[in-house]
Amino acid sequence: MTTTSTTTIKKKYNISVEATLEVIGGKWKCVILCHLTHGKKRTSELKQLMPGITQKMLTQQLRELEADGIINRIVYNQVPPKVEYELSEYGDSLSDILTALCNWGEQHIIKQYGDKYAVLEDNILNK
Repeated sequence: MTTTSTTTIKKKYNISVEATLEVIGGKWKCVILCHLTHGKKRTSELKQLMPGITQKMLTQQLRELEADGIINRIVYNQVPPKVEYELSEYGDSLSDILTALCNWGEQHIIKQYGDKYAVLEDNILNK
């Protein structure tokens, strides 16, 4: 068992990419993060940009990303309440990875379907 000055580490990974996927893996987290690379978003904006996600799943994914320090939740003291999400400085360190994933996905779509616009939704990320 390895220890640090403040925490006992009990987790073991076979390969470091497991740690990455533990934080950003799954169907929705990278999609949320890609949207947040374009600036702060309210929950309702994210839901509109991702019509396939349920409200419950969106809330869960946002909470997990916040708990991992990847995004910041900004609460404005007003009525009605306003909450926005943004990439944290730590989360911003994922920008190159997210860009690489998007680029690979675009090339994969072109290879599989020919015309990327035939299968990609019309939104700001696909321009």
